Amino acid sequence: MDNEYRMEWDNTVIKHEQLQCDENSGIEIGRTVKKFPLLTPREYILAWRVWASDENSFYCLVKECEHSLAPRQRKFVRVRLLRSGWCIRKVPGRDACEITVLHHEDNGMNIEMAKLAFSKGIWNYICKMNNALRRYPQQRGPSISISTMRRLTKKFPQDLQSNVDESNRSPVNTAAAVAPPTPSSGTSPCKQLGKKSSRETIASGLLLIGSIVCLSKGRSNLGAQLAMAFFLKKAFKQDKEPGSSPRGRTDATVPMQ
Repeated sequence: MDNEYRMEWDNTVIKHEQLQCDENSGIEIGRTVKKFPLLTPREYILAWRVWASDENSFYCLVKECEHSLAPRQRKFVRVRLLRSGWCIRKVPGRDACEITVLHHEDNGMNIEMAKLAFSKGIWNYICKMNNALRRYPQQRGPSISISTMRRLTKKFPQDLQSNVDESNRSPVNTAAAVAPPTPSSGTSPCKQLGKKSSRETIASGLLLIGSIVCLSKGRSNLGAQLAMAFFLKKAFKQDKEPGSSPRGRTDATVPMQ
């Protein structure tokens, strides 16, 4: 929720500005511009609200909207649909939190290309978020975004809290959960999960090139450029990683609730 700090670690965010905040409802409205590789930058006009419960939990709902201070501009593509729900809970007995996110977004991309780009980029983004979160306590102090959020945060409704508590007591399907192996000393779990052999990297890159060219609906130039940029970035990153074994790979699945 710290939009100023996010611009330091999230290199997709070009600009963010606060447009309005309502002291009565606790709703904030802001405008964010993000860059997309080889595509027109996307403009998000979003409204969000945060609730806090007695159980060291926070809930946030974000959705698209329109605002008089943010007229449409031809140089940006206005994102027409975004719904994002966050639940952040403290893990009992540990200095850790559990984050559950439900996110739905239509940013104007071809749906199959969007799913492919998301599946290839989401783990890298989560690693960036994790590293930024760990550095956050060393920041100078609360930003304007956080100060505003603390002032506008509302009490989570008691009737909804009862429903949440009831669902937490229900059995959770964790049949697909696999605990990731302990990473070696001095190696980030993000890097461990990202390792691939050169042969696997080449195969994945060639498959990605062919897939995006097909999915770009005839725009082979754009599709090939996007695929090649992704492939070269991954290939060079693989070569630069110190201490990575040529065939080392670690897979893990994350439990879903």
